[in-house]
Amino acid sequence: MQDLINKIHNGDCIEVMKQIEDNSIDLIVTSPPYDNLRTYNNSHSWDFEVFKCIAKELYRVIKEGGVIIWIVADATIKGNETGTSFKQALYFKELGLNLHDTMIYQKNNFSNPSVNRCHQIFEYMFVLVKGKLKTFNPIYDRQNICRGMMGSLGQNTNRKKDGSMVPSKKRHIKEWGLRYNIWKGNTSGQENMCKHILHPATAPLWLIRDHVLMWSNKNDLVLDCFSGSGTTAIACLGTNRKYICIEKDEVYYQKSLERVEEYNKQLKLF
Repeated sequence: MQDLINKIHNGDCIEVMKQIEDNSIDLIVTSPPYDNLRTYNNSHSWDFEVFKCIAKELYRVIKEGGVIIWIVADATIKGNETGTSFKQALYFKELGLNLHDTMIYQKNNFSNPSVNRCHQIFEYMFVLVKGKLKTFNPIYDRQNICRGMMGSLGQNTNRKKDGSMVPSKKRHIKEWGLRYNIWKGNTSGQENMCKHILHPATAPLWLIRDHVLMWSNKNDLVLDCFSGSGTTAIACLGTNRKYICIEKDEVYYQKSLERVEEYNKQLKLF
């Protein structure tokens, strides 16, 4: 298995993952094909049966306490959203994973204007845990409005299950609060680093990097079974994590190798 680490592999993710040991991955961060929204050079065969095979492998290789970040959205067919994302999340639960959080990636722009519904600007980020969560590195980057105050002007209360209110302890409100579970930011097309990447669904580096920072520690092993343009590999290199990335399409695989090589050159320079 050591031969797999810190490399991007060209091949079918199910076959490559068979070489990964049970309970050996600390974090999985990946974004699968969204229904049939992209063709990916016709390299992917994707339906719910294929998904189930991949989900079983992910469950097998993730450690106890490890996290799977499953970033996904739904296609709209004949005016109806497929709901595939929820079906996938529920299947992960059937396998024995806990749905720790349902997060949202809110984009700063949209690519496909809607005519008879609100413009679509978000994707789901399901946080799935095998057993009891082992790593959480909170990101405090939300400036509190009431920073420096004690409680909420002395009126802090908690509501009990029966609806009654009880006073809570006063607390000093810090300057920075924990980030919400809706993450808003630029898409990959708005990131200068990704403009040369020839991939139809490049993940923004900031998004993957922050998940890597939050749910893993230095020298942990991170897996991305749908590596695409190699963003997860870049995020791991920049945060001192080990990685195993898998990409089936030969064109995207070669581009991701070039991108990692370019990033490593930049690291040596700076």
